[in-house]
Amino acid sequence: MFSRDSWSEIIEALSSNWFRTVLTAFGVLWGIFILVILLAAGNGLENGVKQGFSGMATNSMFMWSQTASKPYKGLPKGRRYSFKIGDVDAIKQNVPNLRFVSPRNQLGGFRGSNNVVRGLKTGAFNVYGDYPEIIQQQPMDITMGRFLNHSDIQEKRKVAIIGEGVKTTLYEREEEVIGSYIKINGVNFMVVGMYKKKSNGGGDAEEAQKEIYVPFSSFSQAFNRADNVGWMAITAQDGSSITNLKEQVFDVIKSRHTIHPEDDRAIGNFDLYQEFSKINGLFTALNFVAYFVGILVLLSGIIGISNIMLIVVKERTKEIGIRRALGATPWSIRTQILLESIFLTIISGMAGIALASAVLALVNYAMEGMDTTDTMFLNPSVNIGVVMVALTILIISGLLAGLIPAQNAIRVKPVDALRTE
Repeated sequence: MFSRDSWSEIIEALSSNWFRTVLTAFGVLWGIFILVILLAAGNGLENGVKQGFSGMATNSMFMWSQTASKPYKGLPKGRRYSFKIGDVDAIKQNVPNLRFVSPRNQLGGFRGSNNVVRGLKTGAFNVYGDYPEIIQQQPMDITMGRFLNHSDIQEKRKVAIIGEGVKTTLYEREEEVIGSYIKINGVNFMVVGMYKKKSNGGGDAEEAQKEIYVPFSSFSQAFNRADNVGWMAITAQDGSSITNLKEQVFDVIKSRHTIHPEDDRAIGNFDLYQEFSKINGLFTALNFVAYFVGILVLLSGIIGISNIMLIVVKERTKEIGIRRALGATPWSIRTQILLESIFLTIISGMAGIALASAVLALVNYAMEGMDTTDTMFLNPSVNIGVVMVALTILIISGLLAGLIPAQNAIRVKPVDALRTE
């Protein structure tokens, strides 16, 4: 392997018909190029999708009340009910391994009528009554002032945190926001903070900035919601799955609101952890497909190398016969053919990896100046582990490609080889 004469012979053998060598190497180059590009594209798609979940407590679910679909204890089918603030404490006490249980109420929306007024300016915005914990369950950066705290809840302070989109609609460019007042459905709230956040699940990023957060207690008091809760955001502790805990949560709600234990339609829910797990499973499947397709394309290139090496052995039959007659062992002949095959495979494969890396570098360079906040494709790349796997595949492929030609080379008897013209 470390013989200078051996490597000189390999270079001479491969360069004697360089056009054929290049065409043969292209099959392996293209196969490894496709493999790396497919894996990088899958990684870029995964990065983009997961960016939409960044900052969110993915081990969460959202739960709301629906109509009862079964009669129970004298109560009719089709009745409506509402969550109560007491349900929150009941869930915390009866269901272990929960990190946050946040009751929420909602008012208005950008598709509804104008519900927020400031001076002569009006706007239609989503207004949420929340607890401070919600900021740890949904992505949000406080760019000015502060977020809600428990003193706001206990004292029922009429304070509000607005999005940057709300500021654009209701305020002049240089106007002071903190300490100003906005009127929500006729009730004055003082602005104490401003936020910026990404859209949830790849939605409209502009509308994500047009939301207002106020304390849950003051929301209930100002808008006559009493102790009703519109819906809840529930997050499990690290190491526990909300998917496994949600049935216990449902049982608590059913017991408190006299709902049939088997009535699965009375409580609506969106399991973010379950959806996130499905996405992870999808990307695992995409990686498998990328490896499968890439290896199949690579295999076609390896078969091409094996065929060419068979032709090379056939052309060098007399040379092999002379070397055998001069005392060359079968192992030395076999090693020479295998080294030629491995060398051609690795060189063409590394060229494919270099080409793929150049393409990915160009793609990433082109994306640097783009706004990738809500893109579904981000930083397509492969790690060093993938390169090592590719090199391993190349070495094994080179051995397999040269194995049959090498065996054919040593199978020829020296006398018969010398007679070959």
